[in-house]
Amino acid sequence: MKITELKELSTDELITKRHDLKEEMLNLRLQQQSGQLENPARIRAVRRTIARVESIFSERRRLQSA
Repeated sequence: MKITELKELSTDELITKRHDLKEEMLNLRLQQQSGQLENPARIRAVRRTIARVESIFSERRRLQSA
């Protein structure tokens, strides 16, 4: 998911998105450990999307305090 798409989401939607992504990351790690992971590149993509969401949270907090 692109950062421009994420910036359009509300804070509540971002919180839900972050929760879903972290849950997906957990499932991907479990699949990797059990040798059932079919697409290892998905771990990288999910990790980067989580970082994008966290960056948006950080940016919004910074704008609120200014």
